[in-house]
Amino acid sequence: MMNWIKEIDDITDKFAGKLKDLNKNELNWKPNSETWSIAQNINHLIVLNETYFSTFENLKKGKNKLPFISKIGFISAFMGKTILKAVSPDNQSKTKTFPIWEPEKSEISEDIHVEFQTHQNVLKKYIENSDNYLKNKMLISSPANKNIVYKLETAFDIIVTHEKRHLEQALKVNELRTKSTGR
Repeated sequence: MMNWIKEIDDITDKFAGKLKDLNKNELNWKPNSETWSIAQNINHLIVLNETYFSTFENLKKGKNKLPFISKIGFISAFMGKTILKAVSPDNQSKTKTFPIWEPEKSEISEDIHVEFQTHQNVLKKYIENSDNYLKNKMLISSPANKNIVYKLETAFDIIVTHEKRHLEQALKVNELRTKSTGR
């Protein structure tokens, strides 16, 4: 089990340390129409992670409804591992996100750093308050599709690993921006 809080702090610090001094134009710069800007990568993480928050709230309220497929243990383990592998920074293949997780299309404010840090603090609180659910090996449904189920522990692994992937993508876009603009 990874140390999610430490990992989230590291990711947040890396985003801030390497990208916080960029202005709005630099944050929204894109090498082409098919590639997300730095700001879109950050916004995507906020949008995606926040879709999990209602699931975490339902766990807290005892209203975590799971589909029948969740009763077949190996399927939830398989689904979780498959998604975790897909969002890994090591997976170089480009994957299309679900429509509910698309970032904003318009220019994103340079305050995205502050919004991201605030968001990360909320995410950490949910993780800190999940010990009982983790001990009980609770399953959840993916916010994108209720029939995709995996352990809460795997969800946290997916979230953190996915953030690492988009940090790398944002840094690559920044590198391309620097080469292209000379700044």
